[in-house]
Amino acid sequence: MKEARHIISNIRRLAFLMTAVSLMSVAGMTRAEIGPPEKPDLKLGFIKLTDMAPLAIAWEQGFFMDEGLFVELEAQANWKVLLDRVITGELDGAHMLAGQPLGATIGYGTQANIITAFSMDLNGNGITVSDKVWETMKDQIPSEHGKPVHPISAKALKPVVEASKARGERFRMGMVFPVSTHNYELRYWLAAGGLNPGYYAPQRGDTSGTLQADVYLSVTPPPQMPATMEAGTIQGYCVGEPWNQQAVFKGIGVPVITDYEIWPNNPEKVFGVTEQWAQKNPNTHLHLLRALIRAAHWLDENNNANRQEAVEILSRPSYVGADAEVIANSMTGTFEYEKGDVREVPDFNVFFRYHATYPYPSDAIWYLTQMRRWGQIPDAKPDDWYMKTAARVYRGDIYAKAAQSLIDDGLMSPEDFPDFSQENFVRPGQGKLIDGVTFTPRQPNAYIDRFDIGLKGTQTP
Repeated sequence: MKEARHIISNIRRLAFLMTAVSLMSVAGMTRAEIGPPEKPDLKLGFIKLTDMAPLAIAWEQGFFMDEGLFVELEAQANWKVLLDRVITGELDGAHMLAGQPLGATIGYGTQANIITAFSMDLNGNGITVSDKVWETMKDQIPSEHGKPVHPISAKALKPVVEASKARGERFRMGMVFPVSTHNYELRYWLAAGGLNPGYYAPQRGDTSGTLQADVYLSVTPPPQMPATMEAGTIQGYCVGEPWNQQAVFKGIGVPVITDYEIWPNNPEKVFGVTEQWAQKNPNTHLHLLRALIRAAHWLDENNNANRQEAVEILSRPSYVGADAEVIANSMTGTFEYEKGDVREVPDFNVFFRYHATYPYPSDAIWYLTQMRRWGQIPDAKPDDWYMKTAARVYRGDIYAKAAQSLIDDGLMSPEDFPDFSQENFVRPGQGKLIDGVTFTPRQPNAYIDRFDIGLKGTQTP
């Protein structure tokens, strides 16, 4: 398969070189102003999840080639390996957790200056519990027309956790990485239901995140989640697709809530590069962004008309490698909870609409507030620290250059993007989450202090 892709890549490279003059003519002055890519041969990393789709589509639809980029896409073993390889330069950039550029920049774990100028998607995660846990939870959940009423609160999980405690056992759940959306969404859901997911204390050398925990969270790579739960190592998990739907198909678990129900249109993954790489290769970066923007648009255009084709592409071993039927369950506007309980969730995976691709600073600030809430940022920071950190890492200015060039070239329209003459600080539609606490990105400390469970003010773990 890899050899075949190299052959295809070489054919496309030849085709590009033969038509380079005409491509530049079509692109007009804007592409001439951007200039040719400083580094046309790139290796980009990803994890086997459906939200890596913009990378796959940019390759398969020839958008990378349109930009004079010869890209190799390479699946990575886990998020740590992926981040480390971007930092060392083995990868030019990668599909990243939205919190990874922030965590690296502030020095949580590995310190490195990582930036993002492209948000890869909104929503796309779910929280799944084992069949055994679900059978106990169901007694706590009201039903309507014979089906559980959604969204399901973690209050329904509380009796299960308390029963585990009474037996002297820890109730364990999996998430994909300490600075992942999954970690923060799972913690948010648990805390909203009165369960403490535990604290980090990096100043004491404790990065387990389990201090004072009612529910013990641990890291498991996404593709391994179903098998780890089936083995009994964990009783549930938060992960992206297709690994929630895989549990349903295997008959081992039930997704109880999606992240859309926790926080509608929440930011999920980003495309990240080192700040040094972006400074050294500004034209390459812009060409990359142009290709990714076009891919995201293709995924959502004409009311998701291309999704079935995308499902077939993603099911290939070189990308996600799960059955097309499993991937289609969430990529085509539905989501299956308990076996047979299929519901319409048209915005479960959003790649372009609602300005999904723009890296809003408010996205970054929400992640930073959760890092502080759970102790990954052990000391209180002033509000302007959150603002400055968000502005340094989430680079809307670079995105705007790429997007404007697509408009100038006639490939996209101004209506496809935010108004770049405005500040574009807050992602539209961000507000209340499942617990009813309003997110106020301009007052991050006041927001943190509103939670019943979590660090406040100058508290440390």
